[in-house]
Amino acid sequence: MNEYGDIYSGHSRTRKRAVPEVSAERDLVAEDAATGFCGAVVGFERTYDGEFVKLEDRHGLVRLFAMREAAFLIDGQPVTLVRPKAAAPQRPTRSASGSTRVEGLRARVARGSRIWVEGVHDAALVERVWGHDLRVEGVVVEHLEGLDNLAAWLTEFEPGPQHRVGVLVDHLVAGSKETTLTTGLGPHVLVTGHPYIDVWQAVRPQALGIAEWPRVPRGEDWKTGVCRRLGWGTPQEGWRRVYDAVDSFRDLEAPLLGAVERLIDFVTETD
Repeated sequence: MNEYGDIYSGHSRTRKRAVPEVSAERDLVAEDAATGFCGAVVGFERTYDGEFVKLEDRHGLVRLFAMREAAFLIDGQPVTLVRPKAAAPQRPTRSASGSTRVEGLRARVARGSRIWVEGVHDAALVERVWGHDLRVEGVVVEHLEGLDNLAAWLTEFEPGPQHRVGVLVDHLVAGSKETTLTTGLGPHVLVTGHPYIDVWQAVRPQALGIAEWPRVPRGEDWKTGVCRRLGWGTPQEGWRRVYDAVDSFRDLEAPLLGAVERLIDFVTETD
């Protein structure tokens, strides 16, 4: 070789032509260059010898071919088939509550107003379905550990125009203890609720794969009675079934949906 190097290295007759890579999308028609077998892509297989593509010809015959460089022809031109890139998962455009999902929003400072619920199960289901909305609005949900604590909490909180309180109550029906405890609490407190004995019952039976919630006689612990009749084990095990069955607002009964939506509107109205 002289000082000018290999003078033939760049000549068109000696330069290796680049072979394009083609994504082997399903139903793409390609020909195996070595055998002349022509067929549509119907799948892939990974073996110790490497990646193989499955081609199906017009008679329904399926054969495997190694996905080597320049091993295939498309429209008579050599190509290298490669596996299609996995599509990026689509981010949901709707939250679990059905509202428009807000992406890239910085955390908002919590509002002065609050939503109170009776227990941890109520709080967990509200977070499950409305968690995104509550973070967007800066609303904090707290559980009272029993409705009997409501009066003391209100005395300490001192509700006002910028410190509203929304209260979600189970079994809010005429003549019930819950109705008595939540009457006449002032203009800055809104009480909403549902007619069910427990928030579990506000989960649609279809979401749990049952025909209906069983009837439990008065005087028997409702959750224990439900779990025994459905074969769910302990109430702790039953709660896991209930919680895992809820993915969105579609898994909840309308009275609970309406009650929570009204509370969110109330506590965000004037802040």
